[in-house]
Amino acid sequence: MASTEERMQILKMIEEGKISASEGAELIRALDRNKQSERAEPLHGTSPARWFRVRVTDMTSGRNKVNVNIPMGLVNVGMKMGARFIPDTVDNAEYQDVMEAIRSGRQGKVFDYTNEEDGERVEIFVE
Repeated sequence: MASTEERMQILKMIEEGKISASEGAELIRALDRNKQSERAEPLHGTSPARWFRVRVTDMTSGRNKVNVNIPMGLVNVGMKMGARFIPDTVDNAEYQDVMEAIRSGRQGKVFDYTNEEDGERVEIFVE
């Protein structure tokens, strides 16, 4: 079963209108499935990434417009749902680079994109 913290994060995303209720339910089901499969995996000595963080910053004011933290157990489902929000200016190769960074276990900043036209900066972190 998903932890209380993870469930609360999903509920907060629903409340803020970042995702729909049906998307939230799908995320919770995916998280529950992931938690069940994690129990059978042995520990490897290093701590795996736990969070996928997306931050969109207004370049004019320097303030965060979006700051979303998604449990890593939900990333595959979340990336499929979030793919529709990828701007046309971001090509498929950049999306694939982010997915490869996640699959390979890389941590830290995995994506950094600045849209000068809209005055926004998008950063993605795996922590």
